[in-house]
Amino acid sequence: MDNAMADALKQAIETARPEDAARILREYASVFEAPQRAFSDNMRALLREKGLRQQDVFLKADISEGYGYKLISGEKHTRRRDTLLRLFYAAGVTPKEADRLFALASMPALYPLFARDAVLIIALRSGLREPAAVDELLVSLGFDPLYPSH
Repeated sequence: MDNAMADALKQAIETARPEDAARILREYASVFEAPQRAFSDNMRALLREKGLRQQDVFLKADISEGYGYKLISGEKHTRRRDTLLRLFYAAGVTPKEADRLFALASMPALYPLFARDAVLIIALRSGLREPAAVDELLVSLGFDPLYPSH
């Protein structure tokens, strides 16, 4: 969806009343994204923008190539935020990019009022790109490491 269409949809939603919902769904039917497809498309686009190869990201994230490809293609879905976080750190995503990707994967974003999430946000902001380094930081502060992907 282009920015103009996204802005128009946001504006329509901001001023809508409940009785407008059906009209908005009809008018914008072609721009609504299917969440898993949107996650896949956005994750692949992000890797392209950053000039990263998927298999390099999977290796750094300690996620098997087969499973990684299935996650990114939308063939598989995970309910473990830590699995996606492994991908996000390995790909060097920003906190804003992580929030968007979590939303597209129908998962809650990192919440800064949860202590472990606050540490994870700090790690994203600081540019940590190795899940092992994130694990070290988490453990040094008394938190569980990122859940293994396998």
